[in-house]
Amino acid sequence: MRIAVIGVGLIGGSVALAARERLGATVSGYDPSADALASALERGALDRACAELGEAVADAEAVFVAAPVGVLAETVGAVLASAPADCVVSDVGSTKRAVVAAHSDPRFVGGHPLAGAENAGVANARADLFEGATWYLTPASSTSGVLYERLYRLLHGLGARPAAIEPELHDTILATVSHLPHVLANVLVSQAAQTLASGDERMPATGPSFRDATRVAGAPSAIWTDIYLSNRDALAVGLDDTIERLAAVRDALAAGDADRITTWNETAARDRRRLLEAQLAGGPLYELRVSVPNRPGVIAQLSLELGRAGVNITDMALYPAADMSEGVVALWIAGEEPARRADELVASLGFPVARA
Repeated sequence: MRIAVIGVGLIGGSVALAARERLGATVSGYDPSADALASALERGALDRACAELGEAVADAEAVFVAAPVGVLAETVGAVLASAPADCVVSDVGSTKRAVVAAHSDPRFVGGHPLAGAENAGVANARADLFEGATWYLTPASSTSGVLYERLYRLLHGLGARPAAIEPELHDTILATVSHLPHVLANVLVSQAAQTLASGDERMPATGPSFRDATRVAGAPSAIWTDIYLSNRDALAVGLDDTIERLAAVRDALAAGDADRITTWNETAARDRRRLLEAQLAGGPLYELRVSVPNRPGVIAQLSLELGRAGVNITDMALYPAADMSEGVVALWIAGEEPARRADELVASLGFPVARA
């Protein structure tokens, strides 16, 4: 397979390494930084470093755009203008609404891998970075089903677990589970440093809880300023909710209310268990075969409806009829109960479905 990566930092470099090592793909790369391209070649992430974006994508079957969020929509547009007609184009940006709204091209599928590291740059790229990681995809009604399936299988080959989601829901969730934690980590480290400085004390060794809570503090501004601003409305809502929750804890402490503090702490423990169980959920695989017409958006519709219902598609395959008028979509679902819900949901959408 011929893959192009636009932007060869941590994520783009890791995509390139994984594609070469796990899929045997030929990878071309472009980056505005000549030093980054040279480092990517030295790391063995690229077969070919290109001086122009158009050169990198000219014969690609799949392109990953790993540009900063602030220039993401513009860069995706440049890729679509140069990529072949049968090439799937995706991005790895941390926010999705703006880039998806900007491009209705059937070749484009918004994407975001939930993977990363404390240190940026291709020097820290790893071929196993996406192993077991959720990789969000935001297909639209205009998305080509054939190209969506190609991207889906490609991400599986990189070790990731692709999952369809609406751009709006993606940005709301990420504001809570990614962007807000970065804000809080920044606040905590600055608060601790100021408190210690005002007491004229040496910085003590920090405990593991503080280190864990502040691991992402001070993430690279070249990346994170754009992320904060592009998702500022959803992040502001999350901050307002956090402020209210902190105020409730402060009031309980001021009142010396042990029962409220205990309830608050035990509720957090239960919520954490639920979140961990949700991430680790699995079970036997069940195959559903869904008969669908050959019309734009049908694969995106199935993926998004199942995603909304909390059903994860472990794998998928397309089997078009000879005349291309219709086809069968095979969906593999982990767990008997999710498979049953998927069966009922797909049938309620009017598509014939059977368990293989």
